[in-house]
Amino acid sequence: MSNLFTRIKETITADFHEILDQKEQKNPIAMLNQYLRECEQETDKVRKLVERQYLLKEEFTREFKEAEHLTEKRKRQAEIAAQAGETELHEFAVREHDQYQERTVRLNESLKEVTLQLEDLERKYEEMKHKLKDMYIKRMELMGRENTARASHRMNKVLDSSSYSAGSYGRFDEMENYLDRLEHQVNTGYHRNTIDGRIAQLEKELKKEDSIAQ
Repeated sequence: MSNLFTRIKETITADFHEILDQKEQKNPIAMLNQYLRECEQETDKVRKLVERQYLLKEEFTREFKEAEHLTEKRKRQAEIAAQAGETELHEFAVREHDQYQERTVRLNESLKEVTLQLEDLERKYEEMKHKLKDMYIKRMELMGRENTARASHRMNKVLDSSSYSAGSYGRFDEMENYLDRLEHQVNTGYHRNTIDGRIAQLEKELKKEDSIAQ
């Protein structure tokens, strides 16, 4: 049964990656955006880890200083108790001193380790930010190339006469014929109006001359 589930899982995974490959071929910018979002999420996770490591370093530093302070304090107290002849108090202060001293050594080692870990996380975080910035720049470059390719394709369609069908040229011919007819109508109307006006004026002048002659 487990082998069956394994085969089903592998089949689904293979189909999923095939779909992703197809999408990437169809729209590489969209896939790049998806990669960027994933990288942003991972970078943000590392940022939170760096911040947490800072807090841990601060806590270790605080605990180390406190243990170091108490180690010195118990050392002085043990000396005072010994000088005063207080055996039990001296022994208690010595035990406390030894415990704090052991804690100081352990905290010092932990602090060094945490500091190294923090430096490593900071270095990786900076590398991730640089790579993320490079991906942003790469996306802008690809978008510029894509825009140029699309624009060139459209311009070539317009400039390349072979890409136009007979119907396209037919529409241009129809428009030219329409403009010719319209221009002819306008000119004819203009001349007609001009002739009519001149004839009417001549008729008016002839009538006037006839009336004078009578």
